[in-house]
Amino acid sequence: MGLPVVHFEISGIEPGKLRDYYAGLFQWRFNPPGNAATTTVAPDGNYHFVEEDSAGINGGVCGGDGYPRRVLFYVGVPDVEQALARAESLGGKRIMGPEPASGSFTVGHFQDPEGNVLGVAGPSA
Repeated sequence: MGLPVVHFEISGIEPGKLRDYYAGLFQWRFNPPGNAATTTVAPDGNYHFVEEDSAGINGGVCGGDGYPRRVLFYVGVPDVEQALARAESLGGKRIMGPEPASGSFTVGHFQDPEGNVLGVAGPSA
């Protein structure tokens, strides 16, 4: 059995347009802006979570001018530091983390050997 996808983020230069696009595509509804790290969202709070009842899993659309475009899925792991270290030992490159996230989670990002970005999330220590 694989590890669960626990969260996703879709970020781009015009998050409002992205929210409209995904709302039209999947009928997603968005909660008001939430707290997020400045690494993924513009300081004006341009982050909206997808409501779980409309998406099935928790996720958000964010970004702003100067933020990279990407689709990032987080995979649940028991230990974020261990997962990042393992990714590096297999030829990946750590980008961020481990860092505390909202609630009781810790997150990290790494690139696989092909340059694709993946997130890992786990319980805070």
